[in-house]
Amino acid sequence: MNVAAKVVRAEDVGLISSRLASIPDFMKSYLDQGKLAGVSTLISRHGQIAHFETIGHRDREAGTPLERDTIFRIYSMTKPITSLALMMLHEEGRFQLNHPVSRYIPEFKKLKVWAGGTKEKYETKPCEREMTIRDLLTHTSGLTYGFMYAHPVDAMYRSSGIDGANTIGMTLKEMVEKLADIPLLFSPGEEWSYSVATDVCGRLVEVLSGMALDEFFASRIFGPLGMVDTGFFVPKDKLHRFATNYFKDPKSGKQGVMDKGDESSTYAQAPVFLSGGGGLVSTMMDYWRFCQMLLNGGEFNGHRLVSPKTIEFMTLNHLPGDATMKDMSSSAFSELAAEGTGFGLGFSVLLDPAEAQSIGSVGNFSWGGAASTYFWIDPEEDIVAILMTQLYPSSTYPLRPQLQQLVYAAIGE
Repeated sequence: MNVAAKVVRAEDVGLISSRLASIPDFMKSYLDQGKLAGVSTLISRHGQIAHFETIGHRDREAGTPLERDTIFRIYSMTKPITSLALMMLHEEGRFQLNHPVSRYIPEFKKLKVWAGGTKEKYETKPCEREMTIRDLLTHTSGLTYGFMYAHPVDAMYRSSGIDGANTIGMTLKEMVEKLADIPLLFSPGEEWSYSVATDVCGRLVEVLSGMALDEFFASRIFGPLGMVDTGFFVPKDKLHRFATNYFKDPKSGKQGVMDKGDESSTYAQAPVFLSGGGGLVSTMMDYWRFCQMLLNGGEFNGHRLVSPKTIEFMTLNHLPGDATMKDMSSSAFSELAAEGTGFGLGFSVLLDPAEAQSIGSVGNFSWGGAASTYFWIDPEEDIVAILMTQLYPSSTYPLRPQLQQLVYAAIGE
């Protein structure tokens, strides 16, 4: 359990306590209308937590309260962790970002690009160039997600059983090898499209390190940072802290339970498929430790994972020509808005707050998860902000920009 969080007086870190207090008041309106079961928010500045509030229920039907040590499905907030793991190996000289992926996953040598047709009968063409590791980290690889429902290639993923974090019946190695038989949406580097690319990054971590992904995470990241409740499943002795996940169908408006936070959950046992793109569960304090390490330039509580220059490099915009995600996007979905936003090695990066219509600082980096979780890091203001709830999909309500508005309104100096 990881709940020892000293909360300092907001004014001691240049924030306004009365305005931070408005955050749970605002979020409560979602609970009162039955839109959310519970919400947890954490804000820190200068390395000190100034706000940590939980409201509502971990399980609405059972009446169990959301608490500071509640365990959440973080889905795509797994991606920054996997990206960092890969860059830890980059620091060791194990690969170059411009290396073709096929150098380490030989099956990717045969990749082709979609050239028309249907999912049953289609044509392909050669890639303009090979997919590189940088393409994977920036989502410019040409891969996609089966849940997009926007292209015949998406349907081919579904037919092959490739379902992101929900993939079952195959190992990470087997899933990545299956990907090599499916056409890319576009030639690598030409467009931006959200995808299973970070799952491939997870496989690269395994190949380059000689360790299973869960073992690498545990020994190289979670252990040093004290992330004691983060992993690919919830052990039996922690299930009583696991939140239920809810859904709202965007078309019908139907609401209900997606996955119970008990022994019936798919997270109640160790998975065969280790999804570096979306498979982890975590707590507020665990994820804050990870975020604070990033803000500290790769170090937390005496443990250095990477150098400050690596974090600086990862949080640059790596899209060609300093393009935004909007400039390059062909994606049917993204966890965050594409306007005024570039993409680094595992994070979105704010380039133009005015275009993004988002109060914040140039250089903010962030990402979110499918169950409406979210974090952002503002190096200029020295702020970490984290939102945890459990509602799928993440596009249901504008929780993320609303939290940003409330947090930046609380800056006093």
